[in-house]
Amino acid sequence: MPEPISPIRPTDDEARALARSLLADARHAALGTLDPATGAPFVSRIALGQTPEGLPLTLISTLAQHTRALVADPRASLLVGEPGPKGDPLTHPRLTVQARVRFVGRQDADHAILRTHYLATHPKATLYVDFVDFAFVVFAVEAASLNGGFGKAYSLTAADLSPR
Repeated sequence: MPEPISPIRPTDDEARALARSLLADARHAALGTLDPATGAPFVSRIALGQTPEGLPLTLISTLAQHTRALVADPRASLLVGEPGPKGDPLTHPRLTVQARVRFVGRQDADHAILRTHYLATHPKATLYVDFVDFAFVVFAVEAASLNGGFGKAYSLTAADLSPR
């Protein structure tokens, strides 16, 4: 029996640009974590921004189930990309990012920079950014998978997603 043909295309500059654009334009994402009690996958919606260096960034409460999961296991996955107003949702581009998280609390040197940068794109977060149960989470990208639409699948590295 012949070897199956890989659906993954060679990563090119067009794929990198689309992936970076999906990440930069996202204001929310689906966050995948592992439930610490059961090990089962858990998905929630989070607000999403970027650090000044272009890494994915969110502001989350310690009261949230996904925060407890990330404290127990820093591995996470993000899904960004919205279906367009027409057509099959699976034909629209989307990006899945695999990452490890780093919590940034008020005591950290870069908290003030992240706060200012995040609030520039998420001004409604001003209402709760300074609550004691909130912290920033930076996602250190390890790998990504881009589905650019039907028949356009790519595997990406952290370097592929870095702004140039």
